[in-house]
Amino acid sequence: RGSVRVFGQEITRMPYRDVLRMRRRIGIVFQHAALFDSLTVFENVAYPLEENTRLPQAEIERIVRERLRLVDLDPEKVAAQLPGELSGGMRKRVGIARAIAADPEIVLYDEPTAGLDPLAVDTILQLIRKLQRELGVTSVVVTHDLRAGFKIASRVNLLRDGRIQFNGTPDELVAAEDPYIRAFVEAA
Repeated sequence: RGSVRVFGQEITRMPYRDVLRMRRRIGIVFQHAALFDSLTVFENVAYPLEENTRLPQAEIERIVRERLRLVDLDPEKVAAQLPGELSGGMRKRVGIARAIAADPEIVLYDEPTAGLDPLAVDTILQLIRKLQRELGVTSVVVTHDLRAGFKIASRVNLLRDGRIQFNGTPDELVAAEDPYIRAFVEAA
């Protein structure tokens, strides 16, 4: 039950065609990057542009190179590589480059730091903040890593049994008196 509003529009009753149009305004970074194993880095990042736009190939190439640079990857070194040839952190950055290829207004991140070593975690968190600043993109981050979430969040929602248990700032979450929230924060 309830309502899902995106860009001020209720989407649960929206015609499928309109939902597809709205999805083009949203980038998604999957938990384990979810890159196409048989496609090169270039082809992975270009994929949403080729599927959803009619841009000339030269423009797609320019955008892909720009997005790779934006996530701190050298297009000359990685564009021809396959995902299996990359480290976990590099795969995650390629996934982010793909998510931002079509200039979304919102980027959804599913556990963006899962499976990464502490240095790679910091790199990804800094990258998310950089994209928020430089692209003006809104980031919606689903994470169990509370410390990582606090480094990038201006608002926090804590879910419990499918319902929002808390909605506020990270500081308000830490200061909450609710026993479940206290236990959650202390366990993190």
